[in-house]
Amino acid sequence: MFGVAAAGLGLAWTWPWLADRMAGDAATIARGETLYAERCASCHGAKLEGQPNWQSPLPSGRLPAPPHDASGHTWHHPDGVLFRITREGTAAVVGGGYESDMPGFEGVLGDEDIRAILAFIKNTWPERERAYQAQMSRREREKTQ
Repeated sequence: MFGVAAAGLGLAWTWPWLADRMAGDAATIARGETLYAERCASCHGAKLEGQPNWQSPLPSGRLPAPPHDASGHTWHHPDGVLFRITREGTAAVVGGGYESDMPGFEGVLGDEDIRAILAFIKNTWPERERAYQAQMSRREREKTQ
């Protein structure tokens, strides 16, 4: 019981820090852009445009890689979800037998690298999408405190 409470307290303590880190300064965003080009663009597109027909299942039954620009749904998710999907992979986060071609990058990218990539992606969104995503992230943090 104490372990669960301590873990919850630790998570609540780190969410504000995580949000601040994912906002990114110019150097972090530039590093994120480079890492995105190296690790993400082959599936999600050099211009964050995603794969064609990303909302229609492939013959495998899995969905194509979605766009990370404003035309996609990335900005609908709070920071913690985006971080976990990138680190653990979509199937691990969604659960319930969901299958995805999105791998987890834990062990390939460090947490700071993941935060930099997400800061780059978020920096490309128009103000409306950034404001919505920031609100979702605030709600997520409030739930963990």
